[in-house]
Amino acid sequence: MRIVLVGPPGAGKGTQAAYLAKNLKVPHISTGDLFRANISQGTTLGKLAKSYMDAGNLVPDEVTIAMAQDRMAQPDAANGFLLDGFPRNVSQAKALDEALATDGVKLDAVLDLEVPEDEVVTRIAGRRVCRNDSAHVFHVTYSPPKTEGVCDLCGGELYQRDDDSEETVRTRLEVYHTQTEPIIDHYRAQGLVVTISALGKVTEVTERAMAALERGRAA
Repeated sequence: MRIVLVGPPGAGKGTQAAYLAKNLKVPHISTGDLFRANISQGTTLGKLAKSYMDAGNLVPDEVTIAMAQDRMAQPDAANGFLLDGFPRNVSQAKALDEALATDGVKLDAVLDLEVPEDEVVTRIAGRRVCRNDSAHVFHVTYSPPKTEGVCDLCGGELYQRDDDSEETVRTRLEVYHTQTEPIIDHYRAQGLVVTISALGKVTEVTERAMAALERGRAA
């Protein structure tokens, strides 16, 4: 299956992408991984992307699209892929449509993870990270430390990252609503959108997603 995964920040896209890709036996292709791989390998596209990033500028759509096309052309993606973080806007979605049409293939579904805005704020703004080890992550509501402000694993101080503040989260949500959410209507016009609730346990959301994708494939 060829799937695009969309949803607001805090919807659990990265977690669900990993589980779904494993269940569907297709590669998980994320924008972040594309950039890191191309830059670390010193590819032409990676060098170009880095030049924009080093200058503090956004990487142009055409560079991101070229990276995605190159990745989707790899042998392990011959039978499908799961795109996470791409496309981010309607122009990228249209470019993806054209690229796939050129290759004689098309998307099977666009999986829309739906989460209420207040829940997104609760999920992200409640995160607390250990100053000693950023891999030690807690949540004031869902996985609180035994002692407030203290890491259970090493005793380090827990703090809220600037990116996790409520103000920053709401700004990110506004960017999502303005730039990324319109691709849902773009794909809905093609009959590709499958919307599911991303509330509940990770396994419950995965099962919900797999069932919805199977129904879509059978339709």
